[in-house]
Amino acid sequence: MDSSYTFALLLQAYYDCRKHKRNTASALRFELNLERNIIALHEDLLNGSYRPGKSVCFAITRPKPREVWAADFPDRIVHHLVYNHLAPIFHPRFIADSCACIPGRGTLYAAQRLEKHVRSVTQNWRRPAMYCKMDLANFFVSIDKRALWPLLANRIPAAWWRNLTRTVLFHDPRDSVDIRGRPSVLTKVPQHKRLMTAPKDHGLPIGNLSSQFFANVLLNQLDQHVKHHIRARHYVRYVDDFVLVHESRDWIDAAHDAINAFLPGLNLALNPTKTIRQPVARGVDFAGFVVKPHRLEARRRTVRHALRRIEAAPADSLYETGNSYLGLLRHADTRHDRARIANALRKRGLTISVDLTRAFRPRNIPQE
Repeated sequence: MDSSYTFALLLQAYYDCRKHKRNTASALRFELNLERNIIALHEDLLNGSYRPGKSVCFAITRPKPREVWAADFPDRIVHHLVYNHLAPIFHPRFIADSCACIPGRGTLYAAQRLEKHVRSVTQNWRRPAMYCKMDLANFFVSIDKRALWPLLANRIPAAWWRNLTRTVLFHDPRDSVDIRGRPSVLTKVPQHKRLMTAPKDHGLPIGNLSSQFFANVLLNQLDQHVKHHIRARHYVRYVDDFVLVHESRDWIDAAHDAINAFLPGLNLALNPTKTIRQPVARGVDFAGFVVKPHRLEARRRTVRHALRRIEAAPADSLYETGNSYLGLLRHADTRHDRARIANALRKRGLTISVDLTRAFRPRNIPQE
């Protein structure tokens, strides 16, 4: 047993996990007998008998049909436990332009990093430049755990943590799964994008914190190759979407070919239908934003989705929903979009600040 694991670390993982999952059925069941359940999980981890439980599989249709896997709440706690231990080991090794599943590096960070690179290449939009946006084909389903495991194991010196990480990584949620939702929705997900049909030891379940972190560890190999071998100065990646910016179309083409040749070594491949090469002056759609000359705009689809959600949101969650979108659009340079969101919230009875950046509850709606 490694002395670096303590009950306090498990408690911290539990508190991290419950922040956004406390009202799920799995979390409520766990908290009905919280003390007994957390101690039982601690003992299973101590004696090495911990094994992941049943997962829930369902499909979503927006922004596109996708299979989502939800681990049981105790397993989510373990995912946070593993993440909290491994993140300080791996995050310093990630490049500054690696985004997603890293504190402070969400969609806004990714878009602003790209905008910074575009401004640098174009000398603040005074010179032309090209960009190449690429996407990995069936990324999470294609991940080969056998190729990923050495990248993790070689950086985890303690045997106890290494064994727990291996248990989480190589767990196949298909062995014990509860399929939810209408079958007609699940059939909309293409077979080659479903974890349910992936080969053995391939694929990470979309929806788990551990999957996002493991994906970053794998794609750090791509980041390092692009930075140190292709020597790309202007490159940003958000999960499996990444962009190169350069003043030369020939350099862009050569870099694309070099990446395409490198990826099979990770058992990955580019999606040729989503590779875009064009001048940056036309706008670069990335991570929910569009980088345009002298401004950063929210993606049209994001605004439309926000308006639909605000219209349909229950009254008790409207305040949080509205402020999340106003907070997102506050960083974009299009006041018109904020005005549309603000007007939709006013129609639902909320009060909006003069600068259109925050919503307030009316007095007749009690705070939770």
